[in-house]
Amino acid sequence: MTDNAAHEAGRRSREAVIARDKDAWLAVFADDAIVEDPIGPSHFDPEGKGHRGRDAISAFWDKAIAPTDKIEFNFVDTFQCGNEEANVGSIVITTAGYQVTAEGVFTYKADDDGKLLALRAYWEVDRATASARKI
Repeated sequence: MTDNAAHEAGRRSREAVIARDKDAWLAVFADDAIVEDPIGPSHFDPEGKGHRGRDAISAFWDKAIAPTDKIEFNFVDTFQCGNEEANVGSIVITTAGYQVTAEGVFTYKADDDGKLLALRAYWEVDRATASARKI
């Protein structure tokens, strides 16, 4: 892996999620960044427009990340182009005695200062829900 801006910002984002450190996670984003996880309508984003700006991204953390017990990132391949990176693999979410796996493509776009401009996750809600298993 090269140390491009998107790769480093994505790494910092994942480390903050694993550490359950909301402030560190928010610090990775540019002021006008957008989070689309997943892209399109979901229970996190009924209108499917994404979460733009720090306040909306903070609220996304409270809805999607804070209630979980653990989140694991299992990427099997990475593609870097300019200040963007696409990761293929899965994210495993553990919460309330269940594990759910979201398989997909997870992208990061950074600015020249190394701040995330966009975090976009291409995964299917129904497919992830079908993967739920009691642990």
